Amino acid sequence: MTALAEPAPHTYDFVGIGLGPFNLGLACLTEPITELDGLFLESKPDFEWHAGMFLDGAHLQTPFMSDLVTLADPTSPYSFLNYLKSKGRLYSFYIRENFYPLRVEYDDYCRWAAGRLSSVRFGTTVREVTYEDGLYVVRTEAGDTFRARRLVLGTGTVPYVPEPCRHLDGDLIHTAQYVHRKAELQRKASITVVGSGQSAAEIYHELLAEIDVHGYELNWVTRSPRFFPLEYTKLTLEMTSPDYIDYFRALPEETRYRLEKQQRGLFKGINSDLIDSIFDLLYQKDVESGDRPVPTRLLTNSSLNKACYQDGHYTLVFHQDEQDKDFEIRTEGLVLATGYHYEPPAFLAPIRDRLRFDGHGRFDVARNYSIDTTGRGVFLQNAAVHTHSVTSPDLGMGAYRNSYIIRELLGTEYYPVEKTIAFQEFAV
Repeated sequence: MTALAEPAPHTYDFVGIGLGPFNLGLACLTEPITELDGLFLESKPDFEWHAGMFLDGAHLQTPFMSDLVTLADPTSPYSFLNYLKSKGRLYSFYIRENFYPLRVEYDDYCRWAAGRLSSVRFGTTVREVTYEDGLYVVRTEAGDTFRARRLVLGTGTVPYVPEPCRHLDGDLIHTAQYVHRKAELQRKASITVVGSGQSAAEIYHELLAEIDVHGYELNWVTRSPRFFPLEYTKLTLEMTSPDYIDYFRALPEETRYRLEKQQRGLFKGINSDLIDSIFDLLYQKDVESGDRPVPTRLLTNSSLNKACYQDGHYTLVFHQDEQDKDFEIRTEGLVLATGYHYEPPAFLAPIRDRLRFDGHGRFDVARNYSIDTTGRGVFLQNAAVHTHSVTSPDLGMGAYRNSYIIRELLGTEYYPVEKTIAFQEFAV
């Protein structure tokens, strides 16, 4: 009797690793495409998006059309408007006349979308990725193995801790943990927020509002020359466009890296209304305090160079760049609003020789978002400010990038991929 041959292992068209908003959007957009067989793996037990910054009233800096799908497919059942309808809040959102979703609302929307997908597996941690017999082999910590012709990396960014703080004792926190540790933080006699941007401003504003209740001293220190507002004029917004990607991607590498530093205010600035609210609150506190000064300081142009922890206090040594002068702040509580950065996942080590890197050691992301030597095997979500400029982290460009990646995966254009939308010309 002849033994039956074992069936060949299943091969996916692609495996997405990590499920932040961008890969979740890809999962939503590929769900109705019968020609694509994809799988998405996420190590967390459920969708989670910056839960440590769910401050009361905090909202996105982009309008609701920057959801998971709308700018690629306005008819998609995974749109934010369909989510609102299913929750019975569509008319309330319309009457609200504020088209910027609350941050906690956006997170709930993403959970709602993820719960309707068949291609998502939560609680699945990838251990390694190898390349065998023309396929990418994804192995998990649980011992499962998945084979795919292509990969889409969406592992996202991790909290950035400045070098002087990386080995400190004590209980410093990053903004990613703020909401969960706020009560603990407010029991301190003094709190210092280090960093700039929207998260730093939101935390400072909230802590300042409750400064009288808890009686702490409050400092906000940033190395930025000033408290930069987010640039949100319409011609500036045209930089989040296919036109600008084409222009920026064609620039020399050193020019792109120089621009990356200069353009941070385009996506890391503070909402101007929040800056005004902070000033108004400072004014109010000053009036209410009478002859006593409000126990708070705001310092710019100040880089954190040294830090130590002893006897329940941090001693922070800053350098005032314009004065070329050092100064110290002693504080019990320390909040690092220092943002996030990308670290290539360790599970990619076995296929490193198949990936492209630039002269600075970062992924050389092609115009089609691929990072592998073939130019069509491994795609990267986000983490490409150095190659695709401000479009990389922008939620509104997520659907465009996914339309582009889907075209690469499928070989045909399933969702129309815009080529030019800007009135202005970036190149001469």
